[in-house]
Amino acid sequence: MTPVAQRLPVAENASMQKQTEMPADRDHDAADTKPSPSRYATVLKTLLPGFIAAMLAWGFIEISGAMVDGGTRGVDTALLLWAQQARSAQPWMISVLRDLSGIGSTIFLTLLTVAAVGYLLLVRRVVTAYLLASSVISGTLAVFSLKAAFGRVRPASEFAVMIEPGLSFPSGHASLSALVFLSLGALLASTRSKPAERIYILCLAGLMTLLVGLSRVALGVHWGSDVLGGWAFGSAWALIYLLLARRLARTAK
Repeated sequence: MTPVAQRLPVAENASMQKQTEMPADRDHDAADTKPSPSRYATVLKTLLPGFIAAMLAWGFIEISGAMVDGGTRGVDTALLLWAQQARSAQPWMISVLRDLSGIGSTIFLTLLTVAAVGYLLLVRRVVTAYLLASSVISGTLAVFSLKAAFGRVRPASEFAVMIEPGLSFPSGHASLSALVFLSLGALLASTRSKPAERIYILCLAGLMTLLVGLSRVALGVHWGSDVLGGWAFGSAWALIYLLLARRLARTAK
């Protein structure tokens, strides 16, 4: 047999082996390019906070629009009358409501923010400290600007336990308590590894925000829509800054 004839079967076998290997390679490449469930979870985790922030901002716009058009007047008045009756039936509630309202006061939230910023600087999380400080300061200025822009007066004195100065919409207590408590809750939750611990911290922050806002309506110093608008605005503002903090942290890595 000639050398050429001997080489032909070898070449044919090599060609057949290559053909049988190619589909397997293609399947392997397809498996590599197919998105994994963990990749979907990562994308969802990244997009969900932004979607929630956008929905909260849209909610604030809708609430403020309804308030300007007078669409919330009936519900707002009914809530004030209900709160007035509840206080008359249970006078002990007034001192409790005052204490709950104090948790969302400017003085308390300022002290809490200063303490948190100081700790973040102490542990050398400088960027996070600056973001938290700028979030609270800019959020406070934005709330006062919105109050001046809408110019809504507070409920009449006969509905209120105490006379509060300033304008009404959005509620400063509701806005800033949402901003501060939710921001600090998210920062604290990010340091915990167990989901149960994270959920507990975030729920506690949400509960404190809820109690502060409800106390303002129950005391008769705010309309219900003031508090709803404040919750929406403060929560959206906190989420935007938290997303920025996450983005900067990833860039630093």
